[in-house]
Amino acid sequence: MDRKAKETVFFAATRLIGAVADAVALAAAYYGAILLRFDLQSPRWGWFAVLTSFSVVAVVHFVSLFSFGCYRLAWRRTHLEDLPRYFAATFLACVVLTILRVFTPVDSFASVRPPYSVTLICFVLASIFLVIWRIAWCWFWEARSSDKALIRRDVLHMGEEAASFFSGKTVMVTGAGGSIGSEIVRQVAAARPKMLLLVERGETALYDIGREMRERAAEVQIRQLMKDVNDSSAMRAIFEEFHPEVVLHAAAYKHVPMVEENPEEGWRNNTEATRQLGEISREYGVLRFVLISTDKAVSPVSVMGKTKLAAEKAVMELNGGATKFCAVRFGNVFGSSGSVVQLFREQIALRMPVTVTHPEMERYFMTVSEAVGLVLQAASRTEKAIYTLDMGDRVNILDLAERMIRQAGYRPYVDIPIVFTGIRPGEKLREELDVSEKSAYKTDMARIYITKS
Repeated sequence: MDRKAKETVFFAATRLIGAVADAVALAAAYYGAILLRFDLQSPRWGWFAVLTSFSVVAVVHFVSLFSFGCYRLAWRRTHLEDLPRYFAATFLACVVLTILRVFTPVDSFASVRPPYSVTLICFVLASIFLVIWRIAWCWFWEARSSDKALIRRDVLHMGEEAASFFSGKTVMVTGAGGSIGSEIVRQVAAARPKMLLLVERGETALYDIGREMRERAAEVQIRQLMKDVNDSSAMRAIFEEFHPEVVLHAAAYKHVPMVEENPEEGWRNNTEATRQLGEISREYGVLRFVLISTDKAVSPVSVMGKTKLAAEKAVMELNGGATKFCAVRFGNVFGSSGSVVQLFREQIALRMPVTVTHPEMERYFMTVSEAVGLVLQAASRTEKAIYTLDMGDRVNILDLAERMIRQAGYRPYVDIPIVFTGIRPGEKLREELDVSEKSAYKTDMARIYITKS
């Protein structure tokens, strides 16, 4: 059975379960209306006739629900703006049942013509029960839906040892407005540093993270420095004025196809700027310099991967003095700017076809909070090394796309198509991060390994 057939079967099964749940809600509404109408007593025509009449009531309600499109989407897609269609469906059912009684006045048809009062009470109760059923399920689904669930991974966070390392220090974060950089800022700020230097060349990104920190960490000194890491004089001026003790270098170009098309700029920004910043850090006696690297630096085939590998070598060559240089490799950060996850979310929101490069494409994923937590733990260590984070198992991108479509309440291949666009220049089918004994040493910190030379 292919994927589309499986999705069709899955959709049919969920709709069947939903129909059964609706039948229970309608039964509760109808029998509740009977009891309220007859003061909790048995109606004069008997409970068997009530059962017969309920079958008619249920059919009318189901037809109304279908006609108003209440079964087009999964229940977890039900939001407040969808409620009018459910009220309209139950109102239509009420009108049909009323007309049915008007045109079948003979007592011999009592089993298919509930009293007007029962129909009216049932309309009120059915509207409430059907809506509550769906809203409750929507809340339950949203509560259990998360990035962690999508990538099927447990999440670890920065420990107390790492927090104590940053406490009371002047910490400089480059690329502070990016997905990784901004989360570094949040977690370091929680450790109560003496001062936090936010280096970012993008005005809007710098403004946003600076404003957030003023609201969340008012006790921490924050300096918003709209500078480019490629500007050596600007970087030197920062070190001269603030004397940072820890540098967390997250500024980089990360989009593989974009760097593939602009290799000179990728080399300048990812490699040369890193080398230059490292040299300035050593000159000013920084205690710890941490380069945020990538799994694409392992046996690189893309320009971006090669620039990051060269950056790793550049900072590791600077070791030997008081400054301890290290790099941290990890895979994709779930939902970061420019990531495939962000693209999928945009496409799903617009009901556009979801584009997957290849059905066998696999990538490592971490949530941004876990990746940064582990980076900061590695930063607090003393080794002058290239660290590799244990990313767990690779995630199949096609499976991820299907899960994201389902989580949004749609059917893959039916409500939202999935199309294959082909592997782009510089991309691998499967990225590499080896933390086995042949390639890395295990540290005493969970999921942090030291890469062997």
